[in-house]
Amino acid sequence: MAILGIDVGGTFTDAVLIHDDGAVETAKVPTAGRHEESVVAAARAVGARGVTRFAHGTTAATNALIERRGARTAFVTTAGFEHLLHLRRQNRAHLYRLCAAHPEPLVPLERCHGVAERMGPEGVIAALGTIPAVDAEAIAVCLLFSFRHPAHEQAVASELRRRHPDAHVVASHELAPEFREYERASTTVVDAYLGPLVAASLGALKEAAGGAGLPEPLVMTSSGGLLPLGEAGAHAARVVLSGPAAGVVGAARVAAASGFEAAISFDMGGTSTDVALISAGEAGRSAERDVAGVPLRLPTVDVHTVGAGGGSIARRDAAGRLHVGPRSAGSRPGPACYGRGGTEATVTDANLLLGRLPPTLASGLELDADAAARALGDIDPADLIAVVNAEMERALRVVTVERGHDPRELALVAFGGAGPLHACALAEELEVPAVLVPRAAGVLSALGLAAGDVRREHVRSHIVPLALAGELPAAGEADLRYRGQSFELTVPLGPDLPGAFHRAHEERYGYADPTREIELVAVRTAEVEPGPTVELTGGRHLAVTGPRRVELEGATCWVPDGWSGATDEHGTLVLRR
Repeated sequence: MAILGIDVGGTFTDAVLIHDDGAVETAKVPTAGRHEESVVAAARAVGARGVTRFAHGTTAATNALIERRGARTAFVTTAGFEHLLHLRRQNRAHLYRLCAAHPEPLVPLERCHGVAERMGPEGVIAALGTIPAVDAEAIAVCLLFSFRHPAHEQAVASELRRRHPDAHVVASHELAPEFREYERASTTVVDAYLGPLVAASLGALKEAAGGAGLPEPLVMTSSGGLLPLGEAGAHAARVVLSGPAAGVVGAARVAAASGFEAAISFDMGGTSTDVALISAGEAGRSAERDVAGVPLRLPTVDVHTVGAGGGSIARRDAAGRLHVGPRSAGSRPGPACYGRGGTEATVTDANLLLGRLPPTLASGLELDADAAARALGDIDPADLIAVVNAEMERALRVVTVERGHDPRELALVAFGGAGPLHACALAEELEVPAVLVPRAAGVLSALGLAAGDVRREHVRSHIVPLALAGELPAAGEADLRYRGQSFELTVPLGPDLPGAFHRAHEERYGYADPTREIELVAVRTAEVEPGPTVELTGGRHLAVTGPRRVELEGATCWVPDGWSGATDEHGTLVLRR
């Protein structure tokens, strides 16, 4: 009996197989054009057998949203609000660049339709009118007060499903029953837009897994929890950040096992780098975020992503300045040193020329230093590394300094194929006291999948004075604000909810007003089925003093001069300056 986790990245697909005796096997294969082919190849490479639990992280939804490859979608809303997706919040795309434009909405205006209905916050005001004719593969329905009273929205969605049995119809109350109609509408449109593509991708994965003798997979959602494939496929917007979330889950477990409850997750792969804050042993979550310029009002792991990875391509602009990324060499052809036809300079080529990579990777791939040198030409490899480090340092500051967290009180958990090569230099710039490099650093996202919890998120809108809200759940979070405010603070539910809110308001804004009425906006809860217990075992003991290259499972760590450390009982290399 065994547990299998497979993470499909832009460059490599990683697999972790955990046996019931605690033994762990790992594998890393190049990502193929079709994700299900990569999954099967990784399962074979790791020797998957007797698998009883299979968890998968997907980038299908993320890439489709970024590349605008979704279904032909229509938007149906309350008559008079057809321009909602285009008006947004009527704010600027950039505060100081007046000519900066917002990304185009996923639905053009000619496919935005109004239905004559009116539901108020207290119930029915006007009867349902004529439902418009719609021509689309997917339909998003978002009526004004459906978060409070969904009857009209249910009727519209039901009629649209009857008229268009082949279309993918999504109603906002099914996915994001919260006020603020623009964010709710945007989330519903994303779900409809991605639904057919994600359903097809997960369907192909289910069929391929069955053919390979694997059980039906659990799928990682953006909130860092797993869902059965059918539930995940029903609402594609929930898996937009599936891939990055798995890495943060794995990093949180590694940090907690090594005695660090507060840390920064630093996942540098071949195409991008994902960073996130870990607090009290848990990944930070947010109720809303933008992805590719589109708001998503759903629980997500609070990950910040930049286009900087091992395969990121270097270039000079017209003024001769050096830039790295976001364009990547991917897995085919890959960096020039892979010998697969790549000719452009990448971060991996620079690291090889600086002596930070071995001549042969753990996967058996022999690296060609001459090809790397030809690709870099007159670019100094140290300059290339400095540029990409600056980009990643900015990302780390976004999730720490810019949000009021002191990096000097955190550890940096470095993983991904390239993360441990750059971690010490970044920690030095931010004065982070310790760098943690897991034994399975190259495949930690897959480990996070294998050990992940099944998690179902729920939200209930209230928008009432807290004193009149009645009995609330014992566990979860509440969105609260002073009456008259436009935005909320999220605080844990507990016996002294008003006191917790006043303290959170004081910490965030520098003042609190205990005499002012508090309004309860929403309550957020989660059903959690704990994942399997994974014991991180030590393996061989290692003590290192820089400068030194350390080869790990699926990754390489560079320990610079002035840094040293040793592996702890869990096999994590703990480095300090």
